[in-house]
Formats: sequence, structure tokens, C-alpha cells
Amino acid sequence: MHRLLPTLWVISAALTALILGPLLRPGYLLYRDAVSTPRSYMTDTTLGIGDLPPRAVPQDWAVALGSSVVDGGFLVTAILFAALTIGGVGYGRLAAHLVPGAGRTGAVAATIVSLWNPFVAERLLQGHWGLLVGYGALGWIALAAARYRDTASMRRWCVLAALLAVAGFTPSGSLFGLVVAVVCVRARRLIGVLAAWVLSALPWLVAALLTSASTSTDGTAGVRAFGLRSEPGLGPLGTVLGLGGIWNADAAPASRTFWWAAVATVCLIAVVGVGSITLWRRRELLVDAPLVRALAVLGVVVVVGLAITAFGPGSGALAGVVSAIPGGGLLRDSSKFVALVMPIVAVASAAAVWRLRDLVPSGFALAAVVLLVVAPLPDLAWGVGGRLSTVQYPDDWARVAQLVPADAGDVALWPPGTVRQYPFTDSPSLDPAARMLRAPVVESGELVVDGATIDEATPRAQQVTETLRTGGDPTTLARLGVGWVLVENLSGTAQPDIPATLAGRADVVFRGHDLVLFRIGDPADVGDASSTARVAAYTAHLVWAALIICGGVAALWPLRRRRARSEVQPRED
Repeated sequence: MHRLLPTLWVISAALTALILGPLLRPGYLLYRDAVSTPRSYMTDTTLGIGDLPPRAVPQDWAVALGSSVVDGGFLVTAILFAALTIGGVGYGRLAAHLVPGAGRTGAVAATIVSLWNPFVAERLLQGHWGLLVGYGALGWIALAAARYRDTASMRRWCVLAALLAVAGFTPSGSLFGLVVAVVCVRARRLIGVLAAWVLSALPWLVAALLTSASTSTDGTAGVRAFGLRSEPGLGPLGTVLGLGGIWNADAAPASRTFWWAAVATVCLIAVVGVGSITLWRRRELLVDAPLVRALAVLGVVVVVGLAITAFGPGSGALAGVVSAIPGGGLLRDSSKFVALVMPIVAVASAAAVWRLRDLVPSGFALAAVVLLVVAPLPDLAWGVGGRLSTVQYPDDWARVAQLVPADAGDVALWPPGTVRQYPFTDSPSLDPAARMLRAPVVESGELVVDGATIDEATPRAQQVTETLRTGGDPTTLARLGVGWVLVENLSGTAQPDIPATLAGRADVVFRGHDLVLFRIGDPADVGDASSTARVAAYTAHLVWAALIICGGVAALWPLRRRRARSEVQPRED
């Protein structure tokens, strides 16, 4: 394994650089759900205890903490690059452990398949960079859970807990890690795994208990809007087998939007099919047949389950779960659970090389698998066909960020809405103000998809928006706790749309081409999160960070001991 790892690192890093190429330039990621800023700050929303559901916890806290030391744009790109690179190595390492007969070429094939697939492309195009952190941890979690299954030492528990914490960079990734870990251990180790997971998920579990925000007001509408989207000529089952199907058609690579998606899926199924048959026929030669079987069962259950919930009674049942269970909104974007299929896909890809090596030299076997996987998805390269790139914020943003303090009221945004299309970007995105400003930003949380309201705006946000719509009376805004109104020029013209009453009665603190900042005097205290809630949220985040640090030390400790033993070995005369 120690001779294989350098090869996997080089291959994985090279592929990641090819995929993320345009993002490696200086600038900031501002694309759909992905938002990076030069600096972000600690607020109640960052901790997940504001008015909105804790969807990006502890991701936002980690970025806020890290951006106090390094530029936030560099930090987000570095985390994403590391997630994909380390993830590719993890899947290759898992395949090398389970299918040693496939050799180095088999492990390399697993690494390539885990990085070059529609799931990665779609999540990049949707801006789910934090979710890819959890995706990249699954191969490592599967192997760590298997080792903890065999020997339940404290060191192995710490390593597994740390990996679960890494996967828990977002709540969805935390669920991924839990499922894989549970599948890969025996029943008698289950309590230890659940304890590790609870500690790793504390940031968003505590936040969910401390906030009354709802992730979904209508389970049926949410499942309909975010459910699996069948690709051309494939249907739900074929789409899942092809590792695609994100709900947003605009977040799919161009090669998956016409009949070519079926060709690409057939190629991938051929690779995985050959590998699966090989795993079955040579199961006596596998190092850990129970683990392979567990991962295969997980893959089959996920594929069948996603296909069933894509229509009819299955969709209705999922909608009922989303509506009835607290936090059930995590399940409505069902296609993201395709990530759970990747461990067995990576292992099967290595097994396909194992089989082909009986017919052709190993280099040709690897080339055949890579050709079937990479060639049908050429537009994943270079920012998914050039659609991903960095942007530069206009100077107005930096000047406004300097003017707004943390303790002079909240910031209201105009025009209303959660999704923006700025003149300096080529795609819609979330508003970066909530991350760039020190003061809390009144975010509505309203989510509208294809004209249907999936999540309602919070009551306070509705009041603020209605006040601005009717002119923006400063007295009413101050009573709602608003100390500032930031007007964004989305049209690109010289004159942004400013509420009439606000323009006549509030003080203009800054006026530029892109932004206009108004000061609202004497904002009321609207009752922010209590100090107890903040302490609980901070403690949960610190536990999460401590798990990662302790797990890293536990993972490196054997290397230190081996190095120490080698240094005391007597020299030969």
C-alpha cells in the first residue's frame, strides 16, 4: 500500500486540477449555492441558530474561522481541491484493499471513476462544494469502519470519528457517513459507531434543537421540486445507474442533456457489471468479502430506493417522511444519495480491471476502463466545460463591508429574494452579503422553484420585505431590528431601484454603482439568540473540530512509532 499511495495521490491531484482548472485562478466562487468572500464572520446564522434551517453547519463556521487567517476565496478552493483529491485516493485505497488482485491499475481505475462521473459534475454545477467534502470521505470511512469492526481500539474509534466529522462538513454529508459506517460494521460495534456519529454531528444536531425554523413547509411540493430528474432515454433506474439525476436541469453537464447520456450510462454499467460479476465469481479470493457484500447491498438498496421514490406511491411516501420527520427536508433532494453507490462502483471498477488483465496487459485493461468512463463525459474537464470560474467583487462590496459594524442592527437587502443574478457574474447565485458583512443579514429563507413556493419566508423577513415594498419606512424598519438597508444594483444600470420612502428619509452612508447603503437609526433589539444557545452552538462546533484533530493524531501515531523504532535499530558494522 505504501508503494501504491504516491501513484494514487498524483493521479487524483492531476484529475482534480483538470476538473477545477478555472477555479485555481485568483478570485471567488460565486455560482448558485457556492459563495466565497474575502472574509466571512461569526453570526448566529453561521452557527446555525438564526432564523434559517442549519443547512450549512459547520461549513460556514469553519470558513468564517479559516478566512480570519487566509483569504476566503483561496480557502474554499483549497478545501474543495483537497476534498476531491483526498476522496479519489480514499476510493482507490479502498479498492486496493478489497481487490488486491487488480493491482495498481485497478486502484487507479477506482480513483478515476470516483472523480470523473456525473455526480461530481452536477454537484459542482449546483454549487454543492461542501457536499463533495462528505462524498470524498466515504471511501476512507468504509475502510476505517471495517478496521474498527475487526479491532475496537480507541485509536481506531478516534480515526473513524474524525472521518465522520469530516463527512459532517454539511448535514447531508453527515448522513452519508453514518450510513456507510453502519453498513460496514458488525452489530456489536454499532453503539461505538453511533456515539462517534453523534459527536461528529453535534453542530447541526444542536442547531436543529435550538432553532424553530422548518426545512420544508410542503413535503409534496419539496419532493416534486427536488426529486430525481430522469435523463433522456434512461428513466429513473437508468439515471441512478448512470450516477446522475440532479433535480436542476441547468446543473447538468451538456453531455447529459440529450441521448448521449444513455450511451455514457451504458458504458459505465458495462464497467460496473463486469466488475460485479468478477467480484461474485472470485469472492473466495477477496480480502474482505463481507465488506464487499455490505457495500454491494447498500448500492442496490440505494439504486432501487431512488428509482422507487421518483414516481407514484414511492414519491408520496417520501413526501410523507419529509413532512412528518423533523429535519426531513434533508431527504427531499434525493439524487444526492447517489453518493452512497460510489464505494461499490469504485470497487467494481477495480474488479473490472482485474478481469480484463486475464485477457490483455494491465495497461490496456486500465485504458479500456478509463476510456469507457472518461470519454463519454468530456465536459467535466476545466470547470465542467468552462461553466465554473472565479469572479472578482466590485470595489463597492469591500467598502460597504468596512462600513457596517457588527453591533448596530441587522442588514436588510433590497430587492428581495434569495437568488441573485449580478452583472459581474455569468450565472445566478446566492447573495454574498450574509457572509461578507459583520452584521447579521435578514435572509428570508423563501425558496421558489419553477414558480412554486417550497419554503416560506420567516415571519420577520416577510415583515421587512413588505415594509420595503411599501416604501421602506425607517421607523418601521428600526422597530423590526433593521439598522441598515443594502440596495443592490442587479440591472447594471446607473440607477438602482430604491424604495421611495427610504430614499427620502434615511441617511445614505455609501452610494456606488453596484451598491447603495442606508443607515436606519436606533434599531430595536429583536431578541437574538440567547447566550446559552450561543455557548451550546460554539461548544458543539469545538467538539467537531476536536474530533478531527484527535483523529488526525491517532491516524499518524503509528507512523511516528515506526519511525522511532527505525531510529533505534543498531547499525551493522
